[in-house]
Amino acid sequence: MVIGSFKTPGEVVTQRLVLFPAHPSLEAYTRASDQIDFARLFANSAIVTVVGASIKVVLALTTAYALVFVQFPWKKLIFPVILVALMVPAQVSLVPNYTLIASLGGVNTYWGIILPGLGTAFGTFLLRQQFLALPREIVEAAEVDGAGHLSRLLRVIVPISTPTIATVALVTVVNEWNDYLWPLVVTSSARMMTLPVGLTLLRNSEGDVSTYPVLMAGAVVVIVPVLILFAFLQRYIVAGLTQGAVR
Repeated sequence: MVIGSFKTPGEVVTQRLVLFPAHPSLEAYTRASDQIDFARLFANSAIVTVVGASIKVVLALTTAYALVFVQFPWKKLIFPVILVALMVPAQVSLVPNYTLIASLGGVNTYWGIILPGLGTAFGTFLLRQQFLALPREIVEAAEVDGAGHLSRLLRVIVPISTPTIATVALVTVVNEWNDYLWPLVVTSSARMMTLPVGLTLLRNSEGDVSTYPVLMAGAVVVIVPVLILFAFLQRYIVAGLTQGAVR
């Protein structure tokens, strides 16, 4: 895809194999930036991803902690309900979510894009399984020393569970950044579109082969930030695996 973004349309759509462009050109990137406002789309995606992923990770942490270390009624019933939520496709709730968000005036707003996606069960499930494997003696020792629930979570549980939390954060960020269907439904203004949705503006017609290098250039712009983040968190996960037990 990266190589294709530097090719001419004739080199992309051809019956003969063209591995590398004869004359690499940035024309596709120039055309893409002329057709859509990459800066605005990037800002929209960054806001939605940072806010949405941060809230999801915090909710997953606190919910998983409560399910493992806090005693309250019906606790054993709540976790199976969370597992059921993992099995329900997001498309099932698309129409009800749109009806609710539209009635609240959330169409073409940041909170309208972010809010319905906060009810995710993946992070809660993964972190709960991690917390169950932790030695309870460590948490009990912190409780004896007078640490409250918040202090136990932030000063004991989080440092030990760094690799799992990093994994949840990585998956959540990638899902938020690449989410296409819901932002497509809830936004109609080009100024509020995220990057994956904004790429649809690059494709004018099915038969126009000249758009293929432009589409590839746009896709490269979308994917590069995720690859950079993945490279950073991958190293962070490895460091956490070797240091978490020591902490």
